[in-house]
Amino acid sequence: MKTSTQTMRALAKVRDAPGLALATVPVPTAGPGEIVIKVEATGICGTDLHIFNWDPWARGRVHPPRVLGHEFCGTVVEAGPGVRVPQVGEFVVGECHLACGHCHLCLGGQPHICESLEIIGVDRDGAFAGCVRLPAGNAWRLGRSIPVEVAAVMDPLGNAVHAAHSTDLTTRTVAIIGCGPIGLFAIPVCKMAGAALVAATDVSEFRLDLARRMGADLVIDARRDDVAARLRAATGGVGVDVVLEMSGNPRGITDGLRAVRNGGWVSLLGLPTGRLEVDLANDVVLKAVHLAGIFGRRLWQTWEQMTRLLRMGLDITPVITHRFPLDRFEEAFALLQSGQSGKIILVP
Repeated sequence: MKTSTQTMRALAKVRDAPGLALATVPVPTAGPGEIVIKVEATGICGTDLHIFNWDPWARGRVHPPRVLGHEFCGTVVEAGPGVRVPQVGEFVVGECHLACGHCHLCLGGQPHICESLEIIGVDRDGAFAGCVRLPAGNAWRLGRSIPVEVAAVMDPLGNAVHAAHSTDLTTRTVAIIGCGPIGLFAIPVCKMAGAALVAATDVSEFRLDLARRMGADLVIDARRDDVAARLRAATGGVGVDVVLEMSGNPRGITDGLRAVRNGGWVSLLGLPTGRLEVDLANDVVLKAVHLAGIFGRRLWQTWEQMTRLLRMGLDITPVITHRFPLDRFEEAFALLQSGQSGKIILVP
């Protein structure tokens, strides 16, 4: 592959230590089957915070130097040999999960859980930069009907849509455990799917206020209330039909399992930081609870679903609370770490 003589600014993990740095790197060029996207907006993800903090997961997965950023949108500025779509000039959103296309899961229609999955901004250079290189088949052609900041965070929105639509929500009661951006996105998604009651829990007053703005019918402060007892009281003592666990917190997972009704459904999307203890007998087996691990977005079913939802009026803009230029990244990451934010946008 040819190397560009042009350079650009990028936010990167440049050394084996906490923190990130602004670096000057070559502008990527498109190889066969690839495109280059001029990045218009990006979202900071919890994964980026793990890499910023350089925790054990990040140290075992990321190999510096690496440009971060996997939530992004922009305009195609170069198409490599063999690329028919998208064309130069088209506005696209990037699907950051790169599947091999050859394993039995890819061939069986489940590339989102490919055995050899790579992630833009983790395993390959990402979008906290002026431009990013992407396989053409990973670009979702969107057009300009969706605002740029919303398009930039369709990746995590897709997580919320995937989790919510993993089971039928029509006339059912739903509890969302954890009001980070994905949990907050899930509130109106569940309402549009026909849920009869959508409850939301968190330990941050800032995010509980956002949950109210997003239309939650019941908001529970997990610092002060018995979450399972409140949810059972709200459902006539039987428990909620569906739990969407978005926190990864051991107490949140326990609260969700205690709150779900016999025969209910639990979608597990939040990632715990370590091993945890679960009362499998009483909270799962004897209740005949259905557990579903949720990862990424179904390609391309989830993308079609969320695009239609946005065009039908799904409004996630209240969750986008802050915007920063790339050179104020330290301020942005400190804000994310504090929990006093919703979704944070970085503009290259």
